Amino acid sequence: MTFIKRNFLWGLYIAFVALAVAFKSDEPLFHSEGPYAAGKYVAWALLISFLAYSVYCSTQVSFIKSLPKILENIWARQIGLDLYIGVLMSCFIIYLNEGSLLVLLLWLPAILIFANLAILLYVAMNYTSIIAHFVS
Repeated sequence: MTFIKRNFLWGLYIAFVALAVAFKSDEPLFHSEGPYAAGKYVAWALLISFLAYSVYCSTQVSFIKSLPKILENIWARQIGLDLYIGVLMSCFIIYLNEGSLLVLLLWLPAILIFANLAILLYVAMNYTSIIAHFVS
């Protein structure tokens, strides 16, 4: 039971990734063509690196248990605000890319819980269509 309790969020993240990949159909998952195509590989590398570091951190100390101690520091609150300002801007980009509030609402719970782990997944999966908005 302790294993499940300790790894609940990682299980939730794995389920989220599986659903996101299962419902992705309009763009190849790992391949990009057109301008800046190599950026898709960079996005996947960033996601995998950050995910690996996050998993490593979670094996060292419980995020939930360390949160009260972290929040004692004023810079931790500033970094949290900074993070969620970036998260809101990323949500806006997702909305513009998808053209659908429903799709954004489907991604929103994962983005609010996992922040950049969810955002990097979205960028890696949708890199070509995001770039197409900026390059004609």
